Amino acid sequence: MQTSKYRYRILALLFVATTINYMDRSIIGVLGPTLQYKVFNWSDVDYANINISFKVAYALGMLSMGAVIDKLGSRLGYAVSIIIWSVFGMLHAVIQPAFGLIGFILARFGLGLGEAGNFPAAIKTVAEWFPKNDRAFATGIFNAGSNVGAILAPLAIPLVVASNGDNWQYAFLLTGVFSLIWVILWLRFYKSPELHPKVSADELKYIQSGQNLDTGIELEKLNWRKVLPLRETWAFAIGKITDAAWWFYLFWGGKFLFDQFGLNIKKLALPLMVIYLIADVGSIAGGWVSKYFIDKGWSINKARKTTLFLCTLFILPVMFTTQIKTSFTVNDQLLAKMASATITETINDEEVEVAVPAEVLTKLEILKGNTYDNARSFNSAIKSALGTEYASKMENNLMDGARSNNWYWLAVLIIAFAAGGHQAFSANLFTIPSDLFPKRAVASVVGIGGMIGALSGLVADFSLGQILQASGTAGYFFAFLGAGLVYLICLAIIHFLTPNMTPLNDNLKKQI
Repeated sequence: MQTSKYRYRILALLFVATTINYMDRSIIGVLGPTLQYKVFNWSDVDYANINISFKVAYALGMLSMGAVIDKLGSRLGYAVSIIIWSVFGMLHAVIQPAFGLIGFILARFGLGLGEAGNFPAAIKTVAEWFPKNDRAFATGIFNAGSNVGAILAPLAIPLVVASNGDNWQYAFLLTGVFSLIWVILWLRFYKSPELHPKVSADELKYIQSGQNLDTGIELEKLNWRKVLPLRETWAFAIGKITDAAWWFYLFWGGKFLFDQFGLNIKKLALPLMVIYLIADVGSIAGGWVSKYFIDKGWSINKARKTTLFLCTLFILPVMFTTQIKTSFTVNDQLLAKMASATITETINDEEVEVAVPAEVLTKLEILKGNTYDNARSFNSAIKSALGTEYASKMENNLMDGARSNNWYWLAVLIIAFAAGGHQAFSANLFTIPSDLFPKRAVASVVGIGGMIGALSGLVADFSLGQILQASGTAGYFFAFLGAGLVYLICLAIIHFLTPNMTPLNDNLKKQI
């Protein structure tokens, strides 16, 4: 009988760190349409380049931070990582419009470099604190923090940022204090389980069950150069190509919902919360299902791969997201609604609600009879007719009044189940390094996989930016098609590279 369960306090700290991590990186996804169209006037290629900058740094960071964390250890390595990403996260707030593009490219680069340390450190910590049977479940729990962070971002940002983009800087300052508190708690309470006074002998025995323990001989650190040539490394790394789909949901999902359905910063909160709540359930459920199969007596190989395949079944329908059609029509009903609507004007330094000016309504009537097959085209026409100021002030009423249906909720649910499937897939994928490698190599393997995941997201960003710039919202079709198919392809390659998932010993040889 275990007399302590201190490992769950450590897991709680991993959960909180991952929540902060994803809240920081999710801000750009929530604010993307606002920053692009109302503050900095970026093109689709500009927006893609900003996201590419993050992923270049993330790829470099995953390759280097994993090895650094293996060398420094989880305690110090994790603290350094969160300090770096928090500083660069807050630096977004000082960027001026004249330097918007280069400023965001540099700030996102620094953010990506620091955030690259989160998952190598967290996976290494799980490998130190949990036996193999519990690792997928533990990974699912801390990985659920990514969805909580992605939920908190759209929930909090509309409270401080106006629809026209005013006060956008505050969004990037939200997590600084939380990061500082976390670092203090981590450095105070974290020690390895063998040295921690709060861990009982029974709990330590349970933690070490099924692990390959050190023999007492000081072994050379296994850096990425030694694990890079191995099939087992590439089985994990190929699986991480699926990160491109997750990056797409995170950084482009809000932009897609705005471009296609007209959901601005105030309307995006609830749909994004639904997406990431379901993703949260998927993260925990994916780990639980794998643990359930193992507890039933299945081999780790069968349990992990069966769970991964089940995840793909929830993801495949996302290919059809762009087949959900919504149009925007300027008709008598819309004109009547706008004639009785109000907008916010500043008069004598006070914000007051006033009727829409007659001359603005006259300009709107010019578009009467026109139908647009997506919100982006409609918004562009409205800006040309009314000017940017009134188009922004009337945006909510115009979008809601012209929209032909609310089928965007179907798109939201399809994306949500795909995001949940991804997180369940990811929770099991993240256990592969600790299933197959000795603990001293885990962070390096995770770093290599993270680098491949970031590079795949980089290529996807570049391609999507070019396609959207050339063909408009039709380009999203290819993004969703790839997001649906990539998991099955990667799972087939994982099985080919590691058909039996045989663990490696300290010399990186298969155990007999």
